[in-house]
Amino acid sequence: MARSDTKSKPPRKKTNAKNPSESEEESELIDVTAEGGDPVEPPPPEVVEPDPQMSPEEAEQARKNYLLTRFWISARGYWGRGGDRLAWLFSIGLLLLIVGHVAFQYGINVWNRAIFDAIEKRDSATVYYLAAVFFPLAIGSVMLGVAQVFVRMGIQRRWRAWLTNAVISRWLANGRYYQLNLVGGDHQNPEYRIAEDLRIATDSPVDFVAGVTSAFLSAATFIVVLWTIGGALTITLAGSTITIPGFLVIAAMVYAAIASGSITAIGRSFVQVSEAKNQAEAEYRYVLTRVRENGESIALLGGEEEERDGINKTFSKVLRQWARVAGQHMRTTVVSQGSGLIAPVVPLLLCAPKFLDGSMTLGQVMQAASAFTIVQTAFGWLVDNYPRLAEWNAGARRIASLMMSLDGLERAEQGDGIGRIKRGETEGGAMLSLNDLSVTLDDGTAVVDETEVVIEPGERLLVAGESGTGKSTLVRAIAGLWPWGGGSVNFHIDRRLFMLPQKPYIPTGTLRRAIAYPGAADDWLTEQICDALHKVGLDHLREKIKEEGPWDQTLSGGEKQRLAFARLLLHNPDIVVLDEATSALDKESQDKMMELVIKELPNATIVSVAHRAELEAFHSRKIVLERRKDGAKLVSDVELIPRKDKRRLLGRLLRPRKTARKAA
Repeated sequence: MARSDTKSKPPRKKTNAKNPSESEEESELIDVTAEGGDPVEPPPPEVVEPDPQMSPEEAEQARKNYLLTRFWISARGYWGRGGDRLAWLFSIGLLLLIVGHVAFQYGINVWNRAIFDAIEKRDSATVYYLAAVFFPLAIGSVMLGVAQVFVRMGIQRRWRAWLTNAVISRWLANGRYYQLNLVGGDHQNPEYRIAEDLRIATDSPVDFVAGVTSAFLSAATFIVVLWTIGGALTITLAGSTITIPGFLVIAAMVYAAIASGSITAIGRSFVQVSEAKNQAEAEYRYVLTRVRENGESIALLGGEEEERDGINKTFSKVLRQWARVAGQHMRTTVVSQGSGLIAPVVPLLLCAPKFLDGSMTLGQVMQAASAFTIVQTAFGWLVDNYPRLAEWNAGARRIASLMMSLDGLERAEQGDGIGRIKRGETEGGAMLSLNDLSVTLDDGTAVVDETEVVIEPGERLLVAGESGTGKSTLVRAIAGLWPWGGGSVNFHIDRRLFMLPQKPYIPTGTLRRAIAYPGAADDWLTEQICDALHKVGLDHLREKIKEEGPWDQTLSGGEKQRLAFARLLLHNPDIVVLDEATSALDKESQDKMMELVIKELPNATIVSVAHRAELEAFHSRKIVLERRKDGAKLVSDVELIPRKDKRRLLGRLLRPRKTARKAA
């Protein structure tokens, strides 16, 4: 990973005035951001501590209940000041379309009564007239339905884009995507949560609100129809006469209550089952991705059988979770399918006595049956959508868990809780200084303690020590990736830092993009990129810079490290941090790379972490860390005498003895 500088930079336009023909095709992205540059994500909410008197199980349940609140704290910002400018326009438009669609439903319901009354009376003229009227009603209803789908999916798409932009911005800020791997919390597989759970979390609420609004308006409208048409039902039981006012309305409400209560009781564990299924799917996708990313190592070690065993175990877990989901769907299907079959028959049976005694016409019976079905569907909305509601609940909780982990990191950056390493500017002419720097884990456990180092411009510092002393952690703290600790890391003002890790990152796309990363592929001319490849000994790749391919898989470890040095030459930073950046190279290649850096970047300040003693020849200073009980300590800080290798040094030491023997 490279850190191109110590301050944030505005987005860079990917254009190349020098050679526009070489610019890569840019992907089209819908920009859904706040007007006037307002932040799209509010500050993290105050941390909610559970009641100390709660048991661990109650505290965990309280945390889960809070997750939905945390989701809405961020998600509702889409309609706020920093949200999408079209959010309210789309939302009001959707409401008007729903009202219009219900109005057309009512019109078709009235048409049903009229057509069946005309058929009962054998009034052919009215039948033909109503047949002609039906087509405008049908076309209008269909057009409103299509417009409703367009607006509803537009809200879903734009809401997802806005919230994804907000979450990814926070995830990528200040290296949090890396720090999540170092802290505890429920944020495993963040990529799946952002891609899949966030989609579900923004798609379903729009469908739910549209469905509930339509159901409410339909129920309110057609309850009036049922009350008006059905009137009261008088029945005689054991010699007593009982009158039930609005019997069709009462029947619809009782029927819906029974169906909804049944689905709630049967599917009460749907949320937990859906959440477990989503986590299993995320883990399975992660295992497959790991095999692809580490294909060369697996193939060289012959680990296919072991990987297959791991994949089978993970996939078996997925199948078990899907079996649980299938069981839930089967139980809910019993209620939903049964309800759908019985609902059209109930109003006919209830209206039959009135039709037979002549108090209701055939048209009224059919209108009542249609209205009863609509009301029952509206009341039974939960029956039809409970599985999706459970899926949304699980998805929203998972993305909220990621948000809460990011909240914790953001609060820590603001000085809340565990100490943070401060970052500032050096005093005087120093390029980099570590002032009383201590590095800890996120729980406060010391890794490196009380380090005091001042590095002058152009100085080449080697950080040494046995494995496990925290050398790489110290380097990550310098680069700004490791935030926990105390003291400060200070840089010379307006100086750019570039880091070369042991395993260079190779992005997807063309080889040219991989070489220029983290810059844009067309920030340098082709000649400049080819020259950098030549200097690092990758001439055989010069003809392939425009080719796309799985370069992360096809390049060897040594080629990747050479490519990282080519990046370094192109970016020409002021401070270079090398974390075992030559570990995959042989001694001769390592020497060439270090000599190249010193030659091409003579004024650069270099900080290296390495185990090879021969690297001392390319550094002017060496500090040694030693493991201690309360964290690694800086135990040595010495100036180095440049030397090419031990053999020549030994020759110089032995030469005076030979001269003395000749003299004797």
